[in-house]
Amino acid sequence: MSKPVKEIIMRMYEQQFADVTDAVLVDIRGIESNDNNELRAGLAEKGIRVTVVKNALARKAFGGRPLESLNSMLKGPSAVVYGGESVVNVARELIDWAKKFDAIEFKGAVMEGTVFAADEIKRLSDFPTREEAQAQVVQVILGPGSQVIGAATSAGSNIAGILDAMVEKLEKGEAITTGA
Repeated sequence: MSKPVKEIIMRMYEQQFADVTDAVLVDIRGIESNDNNELRAGLAEKGIRVTVVKNALARKAFGGRPLESLNSMLKGPSAVVYGGESVVNVARELIDWAKKFDAIEFKGAVMEGTVFAADEIKRLSDFPTREEAQAQVVQVILGPGSQVIGAATSAGSNIAGILDAMVEKLEKGEAITTGA
């Protein structure tokens, strides 16, 4: 490949991965073309992209960027899988697809600067997504508050129940007695 072509490809990688901070690196060699199309289309429905890269050019393009952590894993046929809601979703989807296509080989991943080896992709897929983590934090914050409000309003509702019972007895002409 000529030097100008390499420069064009490297610039394309730089543009394509400019805003990508998290990704999973896989080897999809061995997947037949129809299956590869099915995989890519299925991932695309979730907003996940698959880009097969030339390792040496990708290493240069990733230099000084968040994906630079993947450089040591760029050996042999490599595809960068990224996008979706988060890299956790990407890992979850790829694990599901790997059950269907045994040829998918995980090489590693990077999430917010943390590198995951090939055997840690399953652990990455078990992490909560950003939205799931935010929902958990909100639940933790609101849980005690709702208990305090429940305790504070329960006394008022008890008093209201007693008053309702007293009004009912008085309307029937019954005497109200105290338990003493």
